[in-house]
Amino acid sequence: MSDLKEWLKAQQDKVDTKLDALLPSASTSPSTIHEAMRYSVFAGGKRLRPILCLAASQACGGEQEAALYPACAVEVMHTYSLVHDDLPCMDDDDLRRGRPTSHVVYGEGVAVLTGDALLTEAFTMVAHTPSCERYSAADYVLEFSETGGSKKLIGGQILDLEGEGQNLNQEQLVQIHEAKTAALLCSSLRLGGMSANCTSEQLQALTSFGYNLGLAFQVIDDILDVTQTTEQLGKTAGKDESVEKSTYPAILGLEESKLEATRLTTLALEALQPLGDRAMRLEQIARHMLVREF
Repeated sequence: MSDLKEWLKAQQDKVDTKLDALLPSASTSPSTIHEAMRYSVFAGGKRLRPILCLAASQACGGEQEAALYPACAVEVMHTYSLVHDDLPCMDDDDLRRGRPTSHVVYGEGVAVLTGDALLTEAFTMVAHTPSCERYSAADYVLEFSETGGSKKLIGGQILDLEGEGQNLNQEQLVQIHEAKTAALLCSSLRLGGMSANCTSEQLQALTSFGYNLGLAFQVIDDILDVTQTTEQLGKTAGKDESVEKSTYPAILGLEESKLEATRLTTLALEALQPLGDRAMRLEQIARHMLVREF
């Protein structure tokens, strides 16, 4: 466990260093937008998605430097989605990663533009991923755009908004989180593998792993929302219940939700078999994510 924690910290540091180099400085004109972008990006996230991107590259025998571009891109896209998700017209939250949210600090108008700017920067980053034998910059951008578009990330947010106050069933809940949560996590892995010139078999293994891990992540997130405090979460605890969102504990109950998280994690781990020993870090992350120990 200590080895994993040290490795995770090393990957976080690499991602943060690269993000610092790729994002405009806070003093770049107009400074307000660049300061706001950096405020949200460097708010202390665990960098799960970029770390998965780097670990996927490693599992496919790739060079980490190439994978740092898509790793940064997925983190910046994720941050944009959080900035917009926290807006009063969306989930209306004042706390994210233990800090006041962007619109609380900078106002709603700047927060909207901050999200827009982050998404645009994310595409710049992913487009700089070096081409390889099987994949070009166009392939990376296409993968990224499909993930962030109306059928996945944005579509999932729409379904989530429309589902508030509705008595959704498990199938409908899975549909939301396939798009809102699992899609970007899965794409993080796929982009890491693609940057490493992965084979179609390796890409399929990463896809299956990412899909099941993404759903497991959401089940665990729903569990934590009703079992941990605001201080522990770094965001407002009990928020889903307060806005009448359907969640796994609400539909399945707490104990059944824990079993579902375990089932999905097991499926994710089984998907890694074609990648062999090089997928060790992905396996470790999946196992410890189940108990949120990092």
